[in-house]
Amino acid sequence: MNMRTMYRFRTMAVSLALVSLWGCSAKDNAAAPAAAQAPAGAAAAPAAPLAPVTVTTVIAQSRDLPVLLKATGTVAPLASVDVRAQMTSVVSKVHIREGQFVKAGELLFTLDARTDEANVAKARAQLARDNAALADAQRQLARAQQLFAQNFISQGALDTNQALVEAQTAAVAADQAAMDATRVALSYARVIAPHSGRAGAINVFAGSAVQANVTSLVTVTQLDPIAVAFNLPQRNLSDALLALKDGGAPVSARLTDGAAGAGTFSGRLKFVDNAVDAASGSVKVKAVFDNVDAKLWPGAFVEVSQTVSTLKDVVVVPQAAIIQAARGTIVYLKEDGKAVQKPVQVVYAQGLDAAVTGVKAGDWVVLDGKQNLRPGTPLLERAPEGKPERAPAPAKAP
Repeated sequence: MNMRTMYRFRTMAVSLALVSLWGCSAKDNAAAPAAAQAPAGAAAAPAAPLAPVTVTTVIAQSRDLPVLLKATGTVAPLASVDVRAQMTSVVSKVHIREGQFVKAGELLFTLDARTDEANVAKARAQLARDNAALADAQRQLARAQQLFAQNFISQGALDTNQALVEAQTAAVAADQAAMDATRVALSYARVIAPHSGRAGAINVFAGSAVQANVTSLVTVTQLDPIAVAFNLPQRNLSDALLALKDGGAPVSARLTDGAAGAGTFSGRLKFVDNAVDAASGSVKVKAVFDNVDAKLWPGAFVEVSQTVSTLKDVVVVPQAAIIQAARGTIVYLKEDGKAVQKPVQVVYAQGLDAAVTGVKAGDWVVLDGKQNLRPGTPLLERAPEGKPERAPAPAKAP
């Protein structure tokens, strides 16, 4: 192929490419006006109406709402004494059983007290001897006084007899004190219950040697009444101190193990500690409960509920009606058959109720179906389960 022929082919290929590009540009220019007119027609179309939503409503109420404090407490005895021997001796007899309920003053143990009994007998004999010496000194003093009155003896002799009587009187008093001391030591041989309660494990038996103030015999724990200790937030400290002046605020407790028949126990706040824990920002408090049936056991965990104050005349709505939106907390109200969005602020929430601001008492608050609502949505109300349908409001006059 020569150069001229190649040149002709190149010229024809360039011409065909130019023709194709011109045809595409013409099609695009023709389609552009149609595309520009489409959005204008769509914007001019009317917006679709909102579909009605079936909901249930409740009336916002104005009433008093108690402020409840819930915490986990620990059952603690009011008194628990580790009974120890006060003399070094040997156990003669054990009078109780493990786990037995004992009364204050009941005999628990008897220790070998033969040495102390001998000391008491010795002190008694010494007291009797000194009493006899005192009686003789008093007779001598009486004779001396008669002789002195008849001028048979001097004043010095009379004074000597008077001093002898006084010395013997002091000796008798010392003997009496010594005898009382030996009786106290003898009383240590009888170990009695310091208070009413339940005896724990017995650590000694008859024949066991015990050391004074060292050997633990048994622990007696008071079970009725019994206390529950828990922590109270610092913000409620003033309410607790005020309640103590009126005999203590009511406190209820429930066992956390959910035991059948445990029930709820009622008591009263009786103690508030004198310092706030800087680490937790709380103060230790204690409530006292009757425990006749011994269902509250020392060391057990209980759920404590206490009314620390009462909010007066607040607007209360169900917590289920409150929505946590991106811009804050809201509720939907039913006004003229449509949904109206209202921002609210939760003052206090407890159980199923919440005290709020932003709505008025008597407003119809949407409870069920709120998740499908937008402002202005028409509402179709149905009655909650177990309640009849609420009659619609009468139409307003034009």
